Amino acid sequence: MEYVTLYNGVKMPQLGYGVYQVTQEECERCVLDALKAGYRLLDTAQSYFNEEQVGSAIIKSGVPREEIFLTTKVWVEHYGYEQAKESVLKSMEKLRTSYLDLILLHQPFADYYGAYRALEELYEEGKVRAIGVSNFYPDRLVDIASFAKVKPMVNQVETHPFNQQKLAKEYMDKYQVQIEAWAPFGEGRGGLFDHPVLTEIGKKYGKTTAQVMLRWHLQRGVVVIPKSTHKERMKENFEVFDFALGEEDMKAIEALDKAESSFFSHYDPAMVEWFVQMVEERKTKHDSTKEKKNW
Repeated sequence: MEYVTLYNGVKMPQLGYGVYQVTQEECERCVLDALKAGYRLLDTAQSYFNEEQVGSAIIKSGVPREEIFLTTKVWVEHYGYEQAKESVLKSMEKLRTSYLDLILLHQPFADYYGAYRALEELYEEGKVRAIGVSNFYPDRLVDIASFAKVKPMVNQVETHPFNQQKLAKEYMDKYQVQIEAWAPFGEGRGGLFDHPVLTEIGKKYGKTTAQVMLRWHLQRGVVVIPKSTHKERMKENFEVFDFALGEEDMKAIEALDKAESSFFSHYDPAMVEWFVQMVEERKTKHDSTKEKKNW
């Protein structure tokens, strides 16, 4: 395993396992398989609704808690100082842990400054080892890195060969913020898994295009959290430490950059409205469920 060291001295595995879109029914089994395969960085979020299953898997795995780097994220409906702090403590209960290795703000909307202040306090209290953000574009990252009491240690963003986040990484490096990739394969959109450049490089090393992409990320200094529900694919994704891409290979992949999201833009007003609507719908659903329980 290769590691990165955050600016506060905390060591973070560079390859981890993410549970986005892993169902509650499958999550415990998947996390157990990932831990058995050697993964020690686990990434979940309040909005994934599988924190309890991740926590249960960690307990059942027998892997000492101190060997696992555990990350979760605060969702937008819990932003604001008091709600954010309460939500993190609830996440820790669900994950059955007394501390978190990393806690992130999931989106750059609503009262994220109030929420971030809660993360700063949790960090100062020793309940979390590192704090950061997710989906913060360069302008908002520079803002919070410049004016917050504790500078973010990690920024988790969409990063893959078609959207390499060169400008974003430039500013993250400048402010000592570790870049972490969600969707390190771009979910295969645009034919990424079958791209001829990646295929040819894979043939050279006897590796799959997925392994080539992961190795490219690692050599760029990016933390990656590929997700799979298949044990064989988890093992395959982990077998990327026995080769290194040459300079010409790195340049060939760099040339694939389209410098645009394969999913959505946080700068798009319509997308921001979509997030607002989703938060409101979830809040209404939560309030309705809470009301029924009180009957």
